[in-house]
Amino acid sequence: MEPEVEAAQPVEREPTPIMFVRCADEVAEMQATWARFEELVGLHGRKFYGAYYPLTKEYRVCAELRERDDPTALGVESGELPGGRYLRARLRGEPPAVYERIGPIFIALVRRATPDQSRPSIEFYRRRDEIDLLLPVA
Repeated sequence: MEPEVEAAQPVEREPTPIMFVRCADEVAEMQATWARFEELVGLHGRKFYGAYYPLTKEYRVCAELRERDDPTALGVESGELPGGRYLRARLRGEPPAVYERIGPIFIALVRRATPDQSRPSIEFYRRRDEIDLLLPVA
């Protein structure tokens, strides 16, 4: 088992207002959507998230909503990442190799805890080389 999973910690998160774009849960489409979204909203000072909704098999590329943001003018949707209890594993590594570890770590987290299917699994991009993987749990 990977060290990040062995060190997984339960955390409580507050709801996070976001703006986002949707895409299919397919690697090529996700990569293209990330590139397009980052170009659209800019990288400076942003908190980025990926959210996977298991019931609809939908992936969302998200940025935390800031007061001066206008999602409608940008042509994106707005919403909220739900708060609550999550099991967190922290990944560290250089992109793009670190991204290849996201799926396997989520699979390992699901083996440790029963996910709350009503909320998305979240990737929180803390820094270029650090990602928190958050599995919603009851």
